[in-house]
Amino acid sequence: MDYVNLLQWPATVVTVGAAWLVGSHSAVRRGVGFWLIRRSNALWIAWGLHVSAYALIVLQFCLAFMNVRGAAKNEFGSSDLGN
Repeated sequence: MDYVNLLQWPATVVTVGAAWLVGSHSAVRRGVGFWLIRRSNALWIAWGLHVSAYALIVLQFCLAFMNVRGAAKNEFGSSDLGN
């Protein structure tokens, strides 16, 4: 059995759970969501390498960058949602 191919399922679950947590009003839950998204990026990259899905790998790096950028703006920027 090709166990690496099964990575897509935990990656999906982690991604959906992380997205749910990132949308929370709780700063702690948003923080957990941030780190779960990073884990899901790693899972998707591992799976993408296995199946030669290079566009997916590039997408995951772009999403990881945007996630870090958003977290930095959230932590160091204005707490006003309008900014």
